Amino acid sequence: MSTYDIVIKAGTIIDGLRTPRFKGDVAIKNGKIALIGSVDASEGAEVVDASGKIVAPGVVDLHTHYDSQLFWDPWCTMSGWHGVTSVVIGNCGFGFAPCRPQDQDRTMLSLSRNEAVPLKTMRAGMPWDWETFPEYLDSVDRTPKGVNVMSLVPLAPLYTYVVGVDKAKEFRASDEELDEMCRLVGVAMEAGGCGWSSQISGDLGNVQRDYDGTPMVTDQMTEREIVAFSRVLRKIGRGTTQITGSLEIAGLIARESGRPIIWNALAPTGSVNQHGESRYPHLDTIARLDELNQEEGARVFASAQIVRFKSEIVLEDYNLMDIFPAWMEASLGTLEEKIAKFSDPGRRPALKEAIDQLGGGFGAARYRLDEITVNWISSDAPNALQLKERYEGFTIGEIAAREGKHLLDAMLDIAVAGNLNVGFGTTTIEMDPQAVKEVGTSAMALPGISDGGAHTKFVTTARFATELLAHWVRDHEIMSSEEAHWRLSAYPAMAVGLKDRGSLAEGKAADVIVYDPDALDALPQERLYDYPAGEWRLVQKAKGYDRIIVNGQTTFIDGECTNAIPGRLLRHGSE
Repeated sequence: MSTYDIVIKAGTIIDGLRTPRFKGDVAIKNGKIALIGSVDASEGAEVVDASGKIVAPGVVDLHTHYDSQLFWDPWCTMSGWHGVTSVVIGNCGFGFAPCRPQDQDRTMLSLSRNEAVPLKTMRAGMPWDWETFPEYLDSVDRTPKGVNVMSLVPLAPLYTYVVGVDKAKEFRASDEELDEMCRLVGVAMEAGGCGWSSQISGDLGNVQRDYDGTPMVTDQMTEREIVAFSRVLRKIGRGTTQITGSLEIAGLIARESGRPIIWNALAPTGSVNQHGESRYPHLDTIARLDELNQEEGARVFASAQIVRFKSEIVLEDYNLMDIFPAWMEASLGTLEEKIAKFSDPGRRPALKEAIDQLGGGFGAARYRLDEITVNWISSDAPNALQLKERYEGFTIGEIAAREGKHLLDAMLDIAVAGNLNVGFGTTTIEMDPQAVKEVGTSAMALPGISDGGAHTKFVTTARFATELLAHWVRDHEIMSSEEAHWRLSAYPAMAVGLKDRGSLAEGKAADVIVYDPDALDALPQERLYDYPAGEWRLVQKAKGYDRIIVNGQTTFIDGECTNAIPGRLLRHGSE
């Protein structure tokens, strides 16, 4: 009988603790790292030849929206393809618990817009065998998983559950209602929640809106509410907060809670995250983060955007122009209503004015409209064959010039002809390597914001770990591999209170990746029709990962899933 379940031989070990790399073997038994050193291959039931490969801890993906996807995709892909072995759900205040049966559809409607998760997919794919947050965690616990899952406690469902979403938007919460929500946060924490989350973006400049175009119920949280929720964590004495909002609100929460907070988001100047947020020049933001942490005693981490953007825009679902009222209004309603609005010549001037305000760009990332390409037109569209022959593969600039139209008219006319089910592909927005280095290596930066499980028809930012290791570290040398793995694993694990993972050490959970640093890369974007109810999503798979191991079991070999489901629910405070 073999001594170990897996022996990883002759790899270059980067342990995630910024220890200088070294060559050695890793032995795994019963889901734990049993030995790091020299191990005879004959002692392993499975032997992985890691010669010329990096052996490193699995990636901890702090910012995901797999709250529904995990029920039909055990490996939480895209993240699971890109070296991620643990994910945190419940971000931005959005989630599905607590929720009464009569509020389920309303809750899914919100997620269908603010995180662009297909509504019919959620309806078909979620078991809804819970009402309370502890019951939701129990459902996650018994669901087969290929990655580990830990959850924040999102505030939006609490407002719906206790106050009523429409009432809360108009009147906020009474003292009694606020006390009850705070009590439920405590109950959720006792069940294993790792802190609470919220989007606090106000009403201006917000692209993460409710299904009806109004701000989310948490967007206009008062200081009274923010302080009350913060003091719950102070009383409990553990947990981390995650918010999308202003840096000063993040500082307030950190001071009042006495606990760390993960703030969204720090982005290189001149670039944006997937929600178009880059509100401060990055060096000023970094200086303020240092001041908060070093002088004011507010422990504020920053999710750092380090992924180059390339998107696909499908106007049937696209909501990342919601910052502009004309675009938000046009993209609300049924498909037939949206087609009518985008067809209306009377609406076009206001839509064009928004484009002008973006300097001729489109979307949160300000893609150049003339460079956007018609990637595909649905075969279900009227006259699909003629439309495909005339437009597919051409840029909007080429089409507008050929037809003598304004750029936006050309784009919208094609979209309407295709019943809005047309894929417009953007060019890649590159980032200045020096700016990315300044952001990525700043003291409080946690590279990520994968948004895995959200905006799946538009962006593929869940490839962030591969992007950092391959593009920024290998190709541009913005930091060492030792620092990169610390920032991808041990540092985020520490920030969110995940104590048994994030580094390679004897006795720790065996979440391990083995990869070829020269071959590592994200593959081209593709559409997969693998969501419930026949829905599709835009993805980028990975190459170069020889093995991805979760709790001592191999989940992927050279990009191919083994169908192993060793993932666990990680209950904060007990895991």
